[in-house]
Amino acid sequence: MDKYKTKSNKRTIPLIPLRGLSIFPYMVIHFDVGRDKSVNALEEAMVNDSLVFLTSQKQAKIDMPTEDDFYEVGTICKIKQMLKLPGDTIRVLVEGINRAKVREILQDEPFFEAEVEELIYEAEMEPDKEMKAMMRIVMDDFDKYVSSTENLSSDILVSVSEIKEPGRLADVISSYIQLEPESKQKILEAFNPYKRLETLHIILEEEIEVLEIEEEISSRVKDQINRVQKEYYLKEQIKAIQKELGQEEGLDAEVDEYIEKIEEIDMPEEVKEKSIKEAERLRRLSPSSAETGIIRNYLEWVIELPWDTETKDKLDIKKARKILDDDHYGLKDVKERILEYLAIRKLAKNMKGPILCLVGPPGVGKTSIAKSIARSMNRKFVRMSLGGVRDEAEIRGHRRTYVGAIPGRIISSMKKAKSRNPVFLFDEIDKLSSDFRGDPASALLEVLDPEQNNTFTDNFLEVPFDLSKVLFLTTANSLNTIPRPLLDRMEIIRISGYTEDEKKEIAKKYLVSKQRKEHGLTEDNISLSDNTLKAIIENYTREAGVRELERNIANVMRKVAKKIVEEKAKSVKVNTRTLSKYLGPAKYMRSEEKTSDQIGLATGLAWTSVGGETLSIEVTPMPGKGKLQLTGKLGDVMKESAMAGISYIRSKTNELGIDKDFHTNMDIHIHVPEGAIPKDGPSAGITMATAVISALSKKPVSGDIAMTGEITLRGRVLPIGGVKEKVLAANRLGIKKVLLPWDNKKDFDEIPDKVKKNIEFEFVKNMDEVLEHSLVEVQSNDN
Repeated sequence: MDKYKTKSNKRTIPLIPLRGLSIFPYMVIHFDVGRDKSVNALEEAMVNDSLVFLTSQKQAKIDMPTEDDFYEVGTICKIKQMLKLPGDTIRVLVEGINRAKVREILQDEPFFEAEVEELIYEAEMEPDKEMKAMMRIVMDDFDKYVSSTENLSSDILVSVSEIKEPGRLADVISSYIQLEPESKQKILEAFNPYKRLETLHIILEEEIEVLEIEEEISSRVKDQINRVQKEYYLKEQIKAIQKELGQEEGLDAEVDEYIEKIEEIDMPEEVKEKSIKEAERLRRLSPSSAETGIIRNYLEWVIELPWDTETKDKLDIKKARKILDDDHYGLKDVKERILEYLAIRKLAKNMKGPILCLVGPPGVGKTSIAKSIARSMNRKFVRMSLGGVRDEAEIRGHRRTYVGAIPGRIISSMKKAKSRNPVFLFDEIDKLSSDFRGDPASALLEVLDPEQNNTFTDNFLEVPFDLSKVLFLTTANSLNTIPRPLLDRMEIIRISGYTEDEKKEIAKKYLVSKQRKEHGLTEDNISLSDNTLKAIIENYTREAGVRELERNIANVMRKVAKKIVEEKAKSVKVNTRTLSKYLGPAKYMRSEEKTSDQIGLATGLAWTSVGGETLSIEVTPMPGKGKLQLTGKLGDVMKESAMAGISYIRSKTNELGIDKDFHTNMDIHIHVPEGAIPKDGPSAGITMATAVISALSKKPVSGDIAMTGEITLRGRVLPIGGVKEKVLAANRLGIKKVLLPWDNKKDFDEIPDKVKKNIEFEFVKNMDEVLEHSLVEVQSNDN
């Protein structure tokens, strides 16, 4: 680059600072001048040689620039033309001559005047190879720039390509391209032609890269706009066709409404995305397509489910206790467990709901307890009866591929509840069945597991629904038929049968007023004394719950209502003397006298799904060959208990005073009356053994004693379950003494105090103690 020599020329010249504008040599441009100093500088230039020095301001916003506010390097220009415009503004046409540098500002009023040094590079010879290469590079850059922008015509390339002088090429190209003032100033300050081309090359490369990015963005936006316009055009065409066919609304309005509703609901993103996708699929379908109905049904289910709706719990323990006490008499353990749950719920807001299983005989109030729990918590209540359910689709729903598919009863009940945190009762969970259509009990495993039910997925919805805030309750009469994995997920709360006093209180507080209201009667129409209620309980019912009692009260109410209407009676009094007129003869009679002692007849206690029961076990020995016959529809376990008892007796013939060969010369028939009712379990073991010993030894069994317990081959008495229910059954029958296994002492506290006063309890360890209490010694008539 040293082949260029520099020629220096100093001159004094008016100076005009330009705002946002850079002028290069060889450039012809016009601009407007309005500032007084600039106008004065123009006038001074026109008086002399029409030359003026133009340089750019560092910041365009400065209105009154000083020496420090503009660049030192600028361009000497020749004024070609001046035109005065309205408003004291002058439009000037100038041509760039050469670049120069300010050496000194001679004055700044009434215009800027400066001494500038004009630097001119003169080439001694043709440009060398390096310079030519740089010129070609810059020309290639300019070609790319022109191709990338729409502001320049391709004709410019022809005129620019004819320029052979390196410095002029750089200046002309710089005048065409749109650059920031700082970039143009860098080029202007490059006096050396090679450096000027190099600077221009770097700037052009950056500018081309930016233009390419702009083009890419613009193309992407344009494609998107074109696609939107195309969709809009097609939709308008569809609307026009639908209008012509008389279907102006079409699916679009319906789909838009679905999407708007879905967007308003606070549901999981996964659910929202799937629902909107289904809605858009509906938009693409023909209105006559069969699938439109399926998708509509699906979207309506999704929209109507309580994704974000829940009731606020009222966790007032005192109020909850009052509601439970008002609705139910007794049931202390159940109420305490519910209040414990409410207390923990108040302390731990995000606690997962327990799965409570209320187990007890029919009519003790299991279902109504669930309703009271919902009322005490201010929650919605839904009930689903599982009795006889044998199809898994009842729980999980059908897949949408099936005709008439709907969600399962879990999701249906949640929709009915209109809340995501109701009290949900599965009634009669022990009555579930299974067949070729699946196992509903297995389908319930996910629902009744607090660790899994936050993502319960119905086959119809195909998206998870959160059940973790639901308080699930289940009821059952017996745990024997509930599958073990399902039982493992539930907390068992046992509800025993009621005593006669408890039944009387329940009748007084709830049943009488309820039936009186249902039959259109008032307190003035009918009066039932405490003794009358007691007589109904003792003589017309023998149950663990109160359903039969309520039916008998309803029966009395019906007959009283008939009497009032038919005989114009204003008030009817029902007492113990007139009770038989309404309910007929007493079904059960309780004698206060001691029941007669009988040989071969013992009273046992059994537990059934409907509560405790008493069993009269009869034994008759007959001459024969040692055959053992058992009748009364006994189960395998009960038969095996009888065999164990016989083996024990054979091992103790001497102590018991029984013929040691009885098993070879006598047949023994054991019968349990009410033969149509199935009976099973080991708890009648000691009762059957006692009855057999009584029959063989001719010693009667005490008539006012009942017993329960499992027997072993060695005569040990093992513990049994259902102690409270069995004792209550004995109390209903008027039994005075009950024999229980020694290991069941722990269950003694469950027995009501009133029953403890009526019955004498003996806890036995072996058959010797059982026989000691139960067998009555026969008095000899010999003198």
